[in-house]
Amino acid sequence: MAVRRLAVIALAVAALVGVPTAAPAATVEPPALDGARAALLVDARDGTVLLSKEPDRRAAIASTTKLMTALLTLERAELDDVFPASDYRAAPVESRIDLQPGERMRVEDLLVALMLESANDAAVALAQGISGSTAAFVAAMNERAAELGLDGTSYANPIGLDDPGNYSTATDLATLARRLLADPTFARIADLPVATLESGARPRTIDNRNRLVVEVPAVDGVKTGHTSQAGYVLVGSATSANGAQVVSVVLGEPSEAARDADTLALLRYGLAQYRRVPALRRGEELARAAVAHRDETVPLVAARRVAVTARRDQEIVERLRAPEELEGELAAGTRVGTVTVLRDGERVRRVALLTGTEVPGAGPLRQLTHALGFPLTALAALVIVSAAGITGMTVGRRRHRRRRRERRRPRGRLPDDPDTA
Repeated sequence: MAVRRLAVIALAVAALVGVPTAAPAATVEPPALDGARAALLVDARDGTVLLSKEPDRRAAIASTTKLMTALLTLERAELDDVFPASDYRAAPVESRIDLQPGERMRVEDLLVALMLESANDAAVALAQGISGSTAAFVAAMNERAAELGLDGTSYANPIGLDDPGNYSTATDLATLARRLLADPTFARIADLPVATLESGARPRTIDNRNRLVVEVPAVDGVKTGHTSQAGYVLVGSATSANGAQVVSVVLGEPSEAARDADTLALLRYGLAQYRRVPALRRGEELARAAVAHRDETVPLVAARRVAVTARRDQEIVERLRAPEELEGELAAGTRVGTVTVLRDGERVRRVALLTGTEVPGAGPLRQLTHALGFPLTALAALVIVSAAGITGMTVGRRRHRRRRRERRRPRGRLPDDPDTA
C-alpha cells in the first residue's frame, strides 16, 4: 500500500451569484456581525466551525422552531398521508394559509406551507396529525432534541411563538439544519422559490419568505423567523458550483435587511474557504509493478479523473492498493488494484487502478531461467558455449583416433609394386 500526498492547488471559488464578486479567497474578510446577538457558520458536510459569535447563547428563535416540526414530520409521517386541519385560530399577524377546520391536506403540501409560508396553521395540523395533540407533539420535539444532543434547546410549541420555554442556540440550529439538509425531500422543499399546494379545499400558490432563496441562486435554504422577543433570525445555507455547502445562523438581528446582509456575508465568506483540488488525472501513472519472470516493469494508472472539494486546511491523500508483481499475459487497461482518495482521512472516491501497457507473458524456458536466478541471454550464451565445447571435444577425439591408427602402421615397408612382383 502506498500513499501519495497532494498539494492543495489554489483555485478561485466563485462568489455567490447576486453578491459582488470577491477578490481571491484569501482576501475575503470575515463579517463583523455587529447586529447579531449570536451567529455561526459551519461546513454542512462535517460541521466544522468556520466562524462563530456566541454560538451557545440561548435565545428565542421564532419560526426556526419549525425546523424540528419538519424533522418529526419527515421521520413520522408519509408525504401522501392526509391530515385534517384543526380549529387553530391564528392571530392576524401570524403567518398562515387559512386552513379551514376539518379541511384535509396532504402532508407534503403541509410541509411546503410550513417551510415556505411559515404557516402556523399548517404546523398545528402536522403536530396534531402526527401525535394526536399539540402537547404530545411538543413532548416529542423535546425528546428528539435530547436524542440529537441539542442541549441548549427547549420547545414550548411547534410554531415558534414567544415563550420562556421556547429557545435554542446557533450551535443547535446549525446541527438540526445539517441533518435536515441531508434529507433530499427537505432540501428540495427548502430551495423552492414558489409552490402551488394542490390538495385541500382549493389550490394555493405561496412564495418562499426567505427572499435569499428567491434572489440568490447559490442560496438553497433554510428558514426565516421573526418575533418581538427573537428579533430577526435566519438559518441559511448555500452551495457553490464546486459542491461546497455551508450553513449559517444569525439570531437577534435588528432588522430584516441586517439579517439578510449578515447571512449573505457569512455564506460568501464560508464558500471562499473551499478549493477544487484535482486529485487524479485519467491515465496518470501512480505506481509501477514488476513483471513475473521478466526484468521489466509496467506502469499502473488511474482509470478516471477525480476532483475533490476541500477547505484550505484539509489534506487530500491518495492510498493505493496495487500488486508488486504481475504475471501475464494481461491486456493494457486491465484492472489490477484500486486508488482511494481521502479528505482528512475520510474516503471521498475510489477508482480502479489499471495496467498502463500490455503485460507480456513468460514461457517455460523464461520461467526456468528466473527460477535458476539468471537471465535468458545468459542461458543462451551458456548453451552456445557448451555446444561449441562439445563440438570441439568431438573433433579432437576424431583426430586423436586418426593419429593412433597412423602410429600403428608398420614402418620401412613399402606397398607392393606390381612391376617388381
